[in-house]
Amino acid sequence: MSAAPDVTALLADLRAVLPAGAVLRSEEVLRPYECDGLSILRELPLCVALPDDREGVQAVLKICLRHGVAIVPRGAGTGLSGGARPVCGAVLLSLARMKQIGAIDRENRTIRVQPGVRNLAISEAARPVGLYYAPDPSSQIACSIGGNVAENSGGVHCLKYGLTVHNLLELEVLTVGGEILRIGSQAPDSPGYDLLALMTGSEGLLGVVTECTVRLLPVPEHVLVLLAAFSSVEAAAESVSAIIAAGIVPSGLEMMDRLAIEAAEDFVHAGYPRHAAAILLCELDGPVVELRERVREVEAIHQGHGASAIRIAEDAATRMLLWKGRKAAFPAVGRLAPDYYCMDGTIPRQRLAEVLGRITAWSAEYGLRVANVFHAGDGNLHPLILYDANAEGQLHAAEEFGRRILELCVAVGGSITGEHGVGVEKLDSMCVQFNAAELAQLHRIKHAFDPEGRLNPGKAVPSLHRCAELGAMHVHHGQLPFPELERF
Repeated sequence: MSAAPDVTALLADLRAVLPAGAVLRSEEVLRPYECDGLSILRELPLCVALPDDREGVQAVLKICLRHGVAIVPRGAGTGLSGGARPVCGAVLLSLARMKQIGAIDRENRTIRVQPGVRNLAISEAARPVGLYYAPDPSSQIACSIGGNVAENSGGVHCLKYGLTVHNLLELEVLTVGGEILRIGSQAPDSPGYDLLALMTGSEGLLGVVTECTVRLLPVPEHVLVLLAAFSSVEAAAESVSAIIAAGIVPSGLEMMDRLAIEAAEDFVHAGYPRHAAAILLCELDGPVVELRERVREVEAIHQGHGASAIRIAEDAATRMLLWKGRKAAFPAVGRLAPDYYCMDGTIPRQRLAEVLGRITAWSAEYGLRVANVFHAGDGNLHPLILYDANAEGQLHAAEEFGRRILELCVAVGGSITGEHGVGVEKLDSMCVQFNAAELAQLHRIKHAFDPEGRLNPGKAVPSLHRCAELGAMHVHHGQLPFPELERF
């Protein structure tokens, strides 16, 4: 066990290398950093460091190494799994001040940005030259590109245009010791292991991103959105599978159930049909001639699955209003109960109706309402479990309900996360997703980048003994690949 750090000396060293006011220590100014979007888990960090350039990040990492202190990297703090949650005794390394946007390379359709740049700001910067950045999480107005890399974020357009990993070309990353790594390439491929994919979605466990080069796409020639209303969630789910089976790849294909519809309509007034048990929002983009045929095909599929109403929005204002309702669904549902628990799991599309039916049955069993709003096209579920943390037992029930949903996702061939990451929320569910040998391999990778386990400790990958204590797997003494991994 290492000795406790000399906090006074640590703070003095940090203040010596960072701008005035860039090291926060008092409890009052630390409170805004006590959690990320998973607000049920709160902790104060030792301090917050706010560098505004790579050299500042490098200095913080080297000082923490010298003092033997852990580091929690943090972007905008909008994550929903506790990945940016502070750790007691650790320095919270905020990259929020690193917001510079480089020049756009129009010929190669790329842009270089610092990690604190907001997701939406990239498209805003690129739009004057007819380009945009495709991944668009619901929190895109606030979330940072560095956080998107850490979580491999998606959004409503990930069905056609991919997640962050599919739109990322290069990263500048600092190791736990402050060494600079340049990962990836603007060429079609780069030699060596695919460290770019490894770093994307690594949740701050392997390094600290200080610069990103992302791919930009041309703004589509034409865009339209079809809203289809269904009398059952099952019919809407079957329509989703039929669209993909027909070889149609919409730029977005989203589903909302009645509770989510009513909440969003009360909040945004998007014109959603309140009578519907579920709606699908299907966005198509491309040349006008091509879209005419695609619209006819999608309409026919919806009608064949009993759609009670179909609307087509071609003008920008109506399209944006329909999407505003979808993207505002999370805060809108927050008006229905004192608290809600947002889950994130992915399943094969053909199992949508089955899984949603099981969630409905469990909702009745637990006496907790659930609003379903999710990326139907790629089977990425986001059940929002409504509860009251002040009511005895409801938080525990919501958490148990959520774990059962994730176990079901794995059981039908899916994953415990699609885009929100593991963080601390899903550590136990990782014991269901992976076996002992697979988890041990993840620990080997962590050890290669961070031998002392100081980057974002206690996140994303559970220890084998944690899984054994949960009864999720049997672990023999000494099974871990390195004795020092026991503390992870």
